[in-house]
Amino acid sequence: MKFMKLGSKPDSFQTDGNNVRYVATDLATDIIVNVGDSKFYLHKFPLLSKSARLQKLVANTNESNTGEIYISDIPGGPAAFEICAKFCYGMTVTLNAYNVVLSRCAAEYLGMHESIEKGNLIYKIDVFLSSSIFRSWKDSIIVLQTTKSLLPISEELKLVSQCIDSIATKACVDVSQVDWSYTYNRKKIPEENGNDPNWNGVRNRPVPKDWWVEELCELEIDLYKRVLTNIKTKAVLSAEVIGEALKAYAYRRFPGFSKGMIQGGDMAKHRSTVDTIVWLLPEEKGGASCSFLLKMLKAAIFLDSGDMTKGELVRRIGQQLEEASVNDLLIRAAEGEPTIYDVTVVQKIVEEFLRQDQSPVEERHELQEVRRPGILSDASKLMVAKLIDGYLAEISKDPHLPLLKFVDLAEMVRGFSQPSHDGLYRAIDMYLKEHPGISKSERKRICKLMDCKKLSVDACMHAVQNERLPLRVVVQVLFFEQVRAAASSGSSTPDLPKGMKDLNNGSHGSSRSVTTNTEEDWDAVASAEELKALKGELASLRLSSGVGGGEKNGDGKGSVDKAAVSKMRGLLKSKKKVFAKLWSSKGVQGENSGSDSSESLGSANPEEAKSTPSRNRRHSVS
Repeated sequence: MKFMKLGSKPDSFQTDGNNVRYVATDLATDIIVNVGDSKFYLHKFPLLSKSARLQKLVANTNESNTGEIYISDIPGGPAAFEICAKFCYGMTVTLNAYNVVLSRCAAEYLGMHESIEKGNLIYKIDVFLSSSIFRSWKDSIIVLQTTKSLLPISEELKLVSQCIDSIATKACVDVSQVDWSYTYNRKKIPEENGNDPNWNGVRNRPVPKDWWVEELCELEIDLYKRVLTNIKTKAVLSAEVIGEALKAYAYRRFPGFSKGMIQGGDMAKHRSTVDTIVWLLPEEKGGASCSFLLKMLKAAIFLDSGDMTKGELVRRIGQQLEEASVNDLLIRAAEGEPTIYDVTVVQKIVEEFLRQDQSPVEERHELQEVRRPGILSDASKLMVAKLIDGYLAEISKDPHLPLLKFVDLAEMVRGFSQPSHDGLYRAIDMYLKEHPGISKSERKRICKLMDCKKLSVDACMHAVQNERLPLRVVVQVLFFEQVRAAASSGSSTPDLPKGMKDLNNGSHGSSRSVTTNTEEDWDAVASAEELKALKGELASLRLSSGVGGGEKNGDGKGSVDKAAVSKMRGLLKSKKKVFAKLWSSKGVQGENSGSDSSESLGSANPEEAKSTPSRNRRHSVS
């Protein structure tokens, strides 16, 4: 830290009590200066020789014969006045980054200009500021912080603007010219980790582009805003560097921000900080990471920021939604809401993502021309579709989540081409598991979101044993599984039967059984016995060419419950014998029915679903 010593005489100021200061000398004091609650017993001559204000105050005192003067509004209070008084006596005074602004403002108040005496205090402080303080990176930041308590005079004296200009100028210099010390703890460079293959034992560290970011976090938000704005006007810095600076500031200023929350503190101050950070965000896409933007959105919602702030964050997040994670999107609903998570704001984010697929347009945004990105890539769409599938699986655990919220969000990305619907099936299964009381029509509606042809073998194995699914879905899954098995073995497969087409389209013709085989039968949830019966019936239909065989149930028996088989045969007949003679093959290997068909594929880890014991692999030989 830079410092400057003024005067040469020893400091002879002493204290008598808490608020009395005097100069230890043989000469009797002839003036009392009251500064706030403190009294200074001093001598007129050294003070009046350097201070225009004290000259006027003493002249007025002589007329009233009181012998005391009062100074109540001097910047910096008694401490600042004592520095100025010591300078008047020629005593040693040390100025540094912490007291130089305080001294400069007090000297201005006392009128200690060159017109009163050459080499006065104001001149000496200004030389110290320009030759030392403003040339030091860290001292400039310290001085800027001290100006806040001395407003508005520090602003009027241009001390604030000079500090800001000094800091911004240094932040914009080429990194090759940075030869001063700075604090940088956020990332370790390769040589510090022992991973730099070119390191020869000599520390020649490269200066990172964002070397200045960390120390600016010490500034209050109003000063931080002015410094960062000045930096932007002085140099063309990358959007990533500006974004990194804002991220570092948010992490420093918001307790608990790393966990997606804000813990305690002044809520109004936090709200102002969020608004300012959002205002300072670089316009370029990718300037701030999607994860950081979502944390900011969570903070804005928690702090009840304005619609403009939240809307801007939603817009920016939507433009790079493919970068987000499921955990990022889990935004807590406001207090008093019935649901755990705020699904509505995620829908707005997806809407912004979809809006990018429109034709590129130019618009005005804060006096800048902005060209929106063009058509979305298939890769981005696929990533967002998978993201939403994972998000739906998580929010499905909320017992108060309305079906409509689930369906509306799923349908927003339904048009994206996905090679697999395993993620969506997991989300649907989780919803059915956590909401067992939904109606048949609701169960049917949510299951229609899924394309059974796009389920993997593991998902199919789970689905055909899933007692939560409507019978219609189980039949579809089982059929497509057999089509796939036949195709993989090289056997020819027939076209999709009309009955199955009707089943897929929800149309059932006029061949329904009047007595038992109703629409409700197909939308009803199949029991474990009915699922076994269905598989057994399928096996018997596939053996219609006369080859013997059957299905062993979980107990190793050669038959299944006759009543269940009868019911399933009736249902199948009502669909014009959907499965009749689908295959004409030589033989079939029996299958082992799994246990615990209620196990959910909707576990948090997709790999967990693959290892579930209830999904033993089916073996079909055509």
